[in-house]
Amino acid sequence: MIELVQRHTALAVVVGSRAYGLHGPASDHDRRGVYVAPTRAFWRLDKPPTHLDGPAAEQFSWEFERFCALALQGNPTVLEVLWSPLVESITADGELLLSARHAFLSRRVAGTYGNYARDQLDRVAARRARTGETNHKQAMHMIRLLIAGVHVLRTGEVLVQVGRQRDRLLAVRQGELPWEAVAAWAADLLGQLNEAAATTALPERPDRDAVDGLLTAVRERNLR
Repeated sequence: MIELVQRHTALAVVVGSRAYGLHGPASDHDRRGVYVAPTRAFWRLDKPPTHLDGPAAEQFSWEFERFCALALQGNPTVLEVLWSPLVESITADGELLLSARHAFLSRRVAGTYGNYARDQLDRVAARRARTGETNHKQAMHMIRLLIAGVHVLRTGEVLVQVGRQRDRLLAVRQGELPWEAVAAWAADLLGQLNEAAATTALPERPDRDAVDGLLTAVRERNLR
């Protein structure tokens, strides 16, 4: 099955700390991709896998249709693939996917980004209450998610590279920023997220018709 990734990958990118601009010398290369299973493979009783690990370490790929379904839900991890600045390989199908990336965005990202971040915040707070220890890396990613959520609602573009926030985010990861300051930053960003959600120009729902057209075009191309 791994040959689907090796032979049929449409888009392969680097995500994680290297794409965010938060990496160090020992940081992993987190790779994510989208592969297109041959259309005829869906005519069999045993369908192609919806996702695959490998073949490299820290590499994970989705089949095209599964990827589209998750992106339509506003999944932050999936949407980052479409805006990663580190593209390792791309085919004509991948180009079609990137050209349609705005069709996946809608106001529901306020919920997905906010909920992901709140979950991380609750986990950090629970660990502090239980052990007195702070998971600084988790706290940093919680803040990064909130920053990205505010950005996509305000601009209609998914923020991957953190830019001017890099030093402050690294200070969170390294435990240089007191927890009280981190919690206050999170509260301020949650307020900004709610405000951005109320004023965003993003549509109420993603453009499913456009994504259906994209999927149909890709399946027809891969019928050969």
